[in-house]
Amino acid sequence: MLGNLVWRVMSPGLDKSMVWYESCASAVEMKPPLLTVIVAVFNGAATLQQCIDSVTHQSFPYKELIIIDGVSQDGTIDLLKENSEQISYWISEPDNGVYNAWNKGLAQAKGEWICFLGADDYFWDTQVLERMQRALQSVPSDVRLAYGQVMLVGTDGKSLYPTGEPWGNFKVRFMQGLCLPHQGVMHRRSLFVQKGKFDESFRIAADYELMLRELKTGEAIFIPDIIVTAMRQGGLSSNPSNTIVTMREIRRAQKMHGLYFPSFFWHRAMFRVYLRLLLWHTIGESTTRKFLDFGRHLKRLPPYWTKTNRSN
Repeated sequence: MLGNLVWRVMSPGLDKSMVWYESCASAVEMKPPLLTVIVAVFNGAATLQQCIDSVTHQSFPYKELIIIDGVSQDGTIDLLKENSEQISYWISEPDNGVYNAWNKGLAQAKGEWICFLGADDYFWDTQVLERMQRALQSVPSDVRLAYGQVMLVGTDGKSLYPTGEPWGNFKVRFMQGLCLPHQGVMHRRSLFVQKGKFDESFRIAADYELMLRELKTGEAIFIPDIIVTAMRQGGLSSNPSNTIVTMREIRRAQKMHGLYFPSFFWHRAMFRVYLRLLLWHTIGESTTRKFLDFGRHLKRLPPYWTKTNRSN
């Protein structure tokens, strides 16, 4: 390619604009940095195929899919075997939870940028990675986290609303304890080289702790107009008891990184969680969900709680 270009430059009478055009075209044809998608799964046969398809059907070709299974017993392993040609690497063995699985995936990852999904998640459309790759090319080399939006999806499969906003608007709340939409985050490989992997002592908030390691002194970049993934809601994610665990782990992460005093935001969030839990046990889950969505309606917010109840 270079020899051909030199010959053209030396050729008399050659239009210089044509040389520039062909040089640019050759650069476009060069293989862009690889994107790695790491999926952790345990007994996820009901949703894993959609997750896999959303990766393999991407228009962006320079990607790899890594799936780490925790010895599922529901047919997940059969799905992995059936899709083995579409998966760059997969393994099924005992693990210590999602963060242990993601760390195993990191050991196999080759991409410059890496994203993490659960078996319940899937890319929003077939153009996501192509559009994301174009945006990532302009991210400064010292920025190691870039993110778009995540669409929350109810238990009926219908879209609820997207989450994710510009970093300048979100930074203060992140430092106070509100996590970035992790399924929409692209992590530069150098983040893990310099800051380490997920802390497996956390059960729910290791993604927050990892990002706090970086963002207490670094910056993130929000990529607008891209919904990266869909994230199913319901079950564990909408149970107040699990939210309490999450909030406590967030405080532990903050203390680890020098944020010793809980913010007003954190106290308010914990009060709301305990109030929801109290209502849950006094008037019942179903009534509480309706009550909470009535409060959202008064604030002109879309319903959430009545749309994320798996028992409906």
